[in-house]
Amino acid sequence: MFSLIRPALFSLDAEQAHGLTVDALAAWARLGTPFAAPPPDPILRTTVAGVDFATPLGLAAGVDKNGDAIDGWFGLGFGSVEIGTLTPLPQPGNPKPRIFRLVEDRAVINRLGFNNGGIDAALPRAAAAKRPGVLGINVGANKDTTDRIADYRTGVSKAAEIADYITINISSPNTPGLRDLQHGTALAELLAACSAARGAIPLFLKIAPDLDPAAIDGIARAAIAHRIDALIVSNTTISRPDSLRSRHAAESGGLSGAPLASLARTRLADVCSATGGQLPIISVGGIDSATEAYARIRAGASLVQLYSALVYAGPSLARHINSGLAALLKRDGFASLADAIGSA
Repeated sequence: MFSLIRPALFSLDAEQAHGLTVDALAAWARLGTPFAAPPPDPILRTTVAGVDFATPLGLAAGVDKNGDAIDGWFGLGFGSVEIGTLTPLPQPGNPKPRIFRLVEDRAVINRLGFNNGGIDAALPRAAAAKRPGVLGINVGANKDTTDRIADYRTGVSKAAEIADYITINISSPNTPGLRDLQHGTALAELLAACSAARGAIPLFLKIAPDLDPAAIDGIARAAIAHRIDALIVSNTTISRPDSLRSRHAAESGGLSGAPLASLARTRLADVCSATGGQLPIISVGGIDSATEAYARIRAGASLVQLYSALVYAGPSLARHINSGLAALLKRDGFASLADAIGSA
C-alpha cells in the first residue's frame, strides 16, 4: 500500500509529509492500533541498562519530537520509541525549508534545529501513552540559552519522571556550538550534572559520527567515569560522500540514510574499541534492513535504531526487520540476541 501512496507523499514538501505521517499514526493510536504488527519473536528479547526490550529495533529521536504518536510507532513493531529532542522552552527551529529528500541516494538532509513544543508540553502525552514497549526521552538545550548545562539538567530531571531511559543529545549539527559539549571539561561538567539529575533512570549519551579517534577515546573515558549507561552512535553527519547524486546534496545540515551507513559502521567499531566492552552501544545510521541490523549487532551493537529508511521503505519496515532478524539469528544457531552481540 505504501508504494501506492508514496508518490503523493513525495509530491509534498518533506516536512509537510512528515507531519501528515505523524498525525496519521496518532489517529491510528487513538483507534487502538488495529492490525498492529505481531509481537516480535522471543529470540529478539534483550536487556540493556536494566531495561527489557522486546526487540533491539528502536525508533530514533527526531521522528516524533513532541511525542504525538508514541503508541502508533509501537504498533508498527518498534521495541523502543525515543521522542525528542525536547528542550526546556518551546522553540521554532531554523527557517524553512529545512528537510530535503535525496531520493536518488535514499537519504535525507535536515537542519531543523531542535524545533519542538518544549518538554512541559510533551511529557503529559508521554505519560498518557499506553507504551507497550520502552520509551526513551531525548533532551537538549535551547538555542539561545545562556547556560546549556542547566538546560540539560532541567530536561533530565523532568524526563526522569516519565522515561524508561533518557538520552543526552550533544551531537546535532544544527544548533551552533552544541557539539563543543562532546569534549574535555565541558563534557565532564555536563555528564556530572545530568547524572546527578537522573535519579535511578538509565542515562544514554548520543554522539556525532564526525569525531576523530582521540575525541572518541575522551568521550568513552568520560562516559565510563560518570556511569553513563549506553552510547548512541551516532547522529547525522556534516560530511558529504562523493557518491551523492541528488540535487539537494549541497544543502547544509545533517545527512542521514543510506550514505551514512559506512561511516556509522566505522564509528561503531571505533567506539567498541574505545569502550572495551564496558558500555552497551546503540548503533544508528543507514540501517534499512534486517541484514544491516544483524551486521551491526554482530559488530558489537546491543540495540539499533532507524529513522530515514522509513521515508523510503514505509511503515512495514520495522515488522520486516524484526522477522528477518529473528530468522538470521536462528539460521546461525544463536539461542538469543545477546549471544550474537559482538560475535563477528
